[in-house]
Amino acid sequence: MERQRQPFTIVWFLYLLLSVGLAQADDRSKTKTRTAAPILSSLSPATGLQGQTIALNGTNFGSRKGKIIFGSSQLTEKSITSWTSTKVVTKIPKGTGEVSVQLVTSSKLSSNKLKFKYGSTDTGPGPGPGTGSLSNFKVLANNDLGMHCVDDDFSVFSILPPYNVINAQVIAQDSAGKPQLLPKDAVILRYSPIPDANNSINSHSKGKSNFWDMVPGSNKTYAESLFGANLADGQGLKNLYMPADAPNSANTTFGWSEPLGLFAAEGIPILPIDDTGAPNPYPMLRISAYDAKNPTLELAHTDVVVPVSDETTCSNCHATGKVAANSQSVAWSISPNLSVQSRTNVLLLHDQNQGTSLTNQQPVLCASCHYSPALDLAGTGPGATQQGHKWMSQVMHDFHSDKMADVDGKTLYDNAAPVAGLDPSLNGVPPADQQSCYQCHPGTETKCLRGAMTASVTCQNCHGNMEAVGGAHAMKNYGPTNQQNVVAGQTRKAWSDEPRCQSCHTGDAVNHMTPAGATLASDGIRLMTSFDKNDPSASPFLAVNKRFAENDNKLFRFSKGHSGVACEGCHGSTHAIWPGDSEHPNDDIAAVDLQGHAGTVSECNTCHKPGSLPLTTGGPHGMHNVGDTRWALDEDRGHPAFYKQSPNECKACHGNDLKGTALSRVAADRAWQTEWGSKSVKKGQTVGCYTCHNGPNGG
Repeated sequence: MERQRQPFTIVWFLYLLLSVGLAQADDRSKTKTRTAAPILSSLSPATGLQGQTIALNGTNFGSRKGKIIFGSSQLTEKSITSWTSTKVVTKIPKGTGEVSVQLVTSSKLSSNKLKFKYGSTDTGPGPGPGTGSLSNFKVLANNDLGMHCVDDDFSVFSILPPYNVINAQVIAQDSAGKPQLLPKDAVILRYSPIPDANNSINSHSKGKSNFWDMVPGSNKTYAESLFGANLADGQGLKNLYMPADAPNSANTTFGWSEPLGLFAAEGIPILPIDDTGAPNPYPMLRISAYDAKNPTLELAHTDVVVPVSDETTCSNCHATGKVAANSQSVAWSISPNLSVQSRTNVLLLHDQNQGTSLTNQQPVLCASCHYSPALDLAGTGPGATQQGHKWMSQVMHDFHSDKMADVDGKTLYDNAAPVAGLDPSLNGVPPADQQSCYQCHPGTETKCLRGAMTASVTCQNCHGNMEAVGGAHAMKNYGPTNQQNVVAGQTRKAWSDEPRCQSCHTGDAVNHMTPAGATLASDGIRLMTSFDKNDPSASPFLAVNKRFAENDNKLFRFSKGHSGVACEGCHGSTHAIWPGDSEHPNDDIAAVDLQGHAGTVSECNTCHKPGSLPLTTGGPHGMHNVGDTRWALDEDRGHPAFYKQSPNECKACHGNDLKGTALSRVAADRAWQTEWGSKSVKKGQTVGCYTCHNGPNGG
């Protein structure tokens, strides 16, 4: 019997081994190919209205667009603005009540569900217009300067306190799809912390600066001793706080700037240190708009960089033993804190040269004697003591202008790029540590000037050298910003007589300035310097063609353009014009949120309902409809008809030969349907008649 069962037993055993092996191999195969399911962690906002932008946050979304299931609505990839592995941005579809939201990846994996609640568009009784039946809300927000500076220590002297500014506007569409700017009593704007792509978050100021600490041997804090402000820990000079320090929401709420006619959060005491203690000069804040009559209903938000640097330094020259602190006749500071050491040495040198006793009066506010418009929060002008001294900017720049030849054996450059003889890969732009401005301003680590223009210019291309900034020479009569009150022999006023956009962007491809002493850029349209290079005052040119000009008598950061939208709302902050450079990705986040790609906000559909605009060249700077297929196809109303009526208007951007110029570059990949089929161009490519035709009149 046993001999009869043996073959069966062996065969059975072999079968079992084979089955187990196949199962294990199958399990290993499944393990290798199994993809983690997507996880939804939050909806932002979780309550809102149809047409608003909404962000789905989480993990494992994949890199390719999938689907969003929004109640009974299924949103396909065409309606999804952006999709990354951790964040999806889209628009809220029609709906009412409370619905579930679920994400499905391109590989058909489904996420968990989160609840979303539709808000009511009924504004109800009460004062103010509310938001009524408006939809598709957008927040345009930006830091006003592109970089704010703050002292890294307040125990010796102070130049600038913790003080940042964000300006904002809110746009919505009416029932016809027409956009309108919302007035101050329609919405409430607040700011909150948001992590950046590196998970760096900045939510508080407490413990990050000695600004709120007590002065040793005194009953005052440094804030009160320097600025006369009796502040609570973390409180800013205008009663704003960082969100985690704020006593209530009013301390993180925007006010209304009557001079600018927009929302402004003035005096946010943000510091360049994140909540882990790591340095981050490009922190993010979320700017959210709420219905004034339903303050819990978030209408829209935009995430913006709020740049701040404490790299304003004197240590390159004034640290003990360096060129400005090596005289044997002075007992220089031996403090182990480099900032305290170099700042103390500055006071010692000032006492020696000017006969003062500042070393015994610490902490010292430099602006108490040397007027600074940046610290004149009331706008009252120089006080009695200040009137006997040069302004802060004048004395600092003019005094140091002949002392910037070299540092630590490196040649310093105090002239506009391009500089001959430099490494060609630098485009004639000196390295950051050899630029005179960056010896004091942010800086060799933190870039004050960054973004679209940094590959080809330095500070001096716009502002002139340090002597010019210091007001050592009388300006040309076209130089002062306020052309209504030009005085013969007037020297530059800090913070007001600044370069203009129109000083380099002097017009279009048909009509622009080429003044003597100026250098044209390679595109043949723009200037490489904002002033005559033979003019020691560096007075900014005043263009005749106003296509790219600011408002008369105003700086770029105070100007408005298309339908009252702030110039910075579409172009980005001064000194950080969109698109940002690769080293500073936080700068581009707001533009991407608004229109789906980096760069100047140029997509009409950012504010206008698709297809609602007539075919026109009435856009900003005379632009025609962007991304509108009718402009390409409509023979009677589109570009063919317009060219026949106004050929010079087309040439203004596309060039006299109509082959395209720098002014007709596309900001993103585009495709059009034409009578000859589909035509596509890549981001950065110039567009002209020859892009699709054999010529302006060809077939």
